[in-house]
Amino acid sequence: MSPGRLITIEGLDGAGKSTLAAALERRLTASGIDVRLLREPGGVAIAERVRQLVTDPGSTIGARAEALLYAAARAQLVEEAIEPLLVRGVWVLLDRFVDSSLAYQGGGRGLGVEPVRAINEFATGGLHPDRTLLLMIAPSLGRTRARARADPLDRLEREDGEFFTRIASAYAELAAADPERIRTIDAAQPPGGVLAAALQALADLL
Repeated sequence: MSPGRLITIEGLDGAGKSTLAAALERRLTASGIDVRLLREPGGVAIAERVRQLVTDPGSTIGARAEALLYAAARAQLVEEAIEPLLVRGVWVLLDRFVDSSLAYQGGGRGLGVEPVRAINEFATGGLHPDRTLLLMIAPSLGRTRARARADPLDRLEREDGEFFTRIASAYAELAAADPERIRTIDAAQPPGGVLAAALQALADLL
C-alpha cells in the first residue's frame, strides 16, 4: 500500500480555505482517491475542546500559552488521526497546520518563527506536509470577508489590522523560503479559479 499524502491549506482568515478544502475533497474523491478532510485546531475530540478555548472571545490567553495550546491540539490530531490515516494510504486534506502557528504566533504575536517551529517539530514528531496551498489575500480583503460571514468573529479574528499585516508578511517569507512545498494561490479570484490553481499545484502528486 502506498503511503498517503498530507496536503495542507493555509492563509489569512477570509482567504477561502474552508471553501477550497471542501471543493478539493469532492474533486479528489471523484478521481478515486481515498481522502479525509480535517481542520485545525480540531479534527479529534481533545483538539476540538482546545479549539473552543482558543477561539472564545472571552478567553484571555498569553502569546506563549496560545502557541503551546495550538501545538498541543496539533500533537493530539497527528497522533490520533493524521498518522494512522497516512499509514493506511489515505490522503489528508488539512485546513491549517504548522505554518499557521509560524505565521500567527511567530509573526503575528511576535514570538519569532524559529521558537514556534521548534515546539511544533516536537508536537508533530517532525511530520511535514507533502504540499501546502497558501491562499494569498490582502489583509483588508480577508478581514472584509471574515466580517461578512454569518458567524460572530472569534478571538483571533477580532485582532487589529496590524496583526494580520504581520501574519501576511510571515506567510510570504515562509513561501519564499520553501517554494517547492508551499505553492501560492491568488485567493482574490473566484472559487473556481482558486480550485483550478490548487489542482495544478497538486498535479505532480496525483
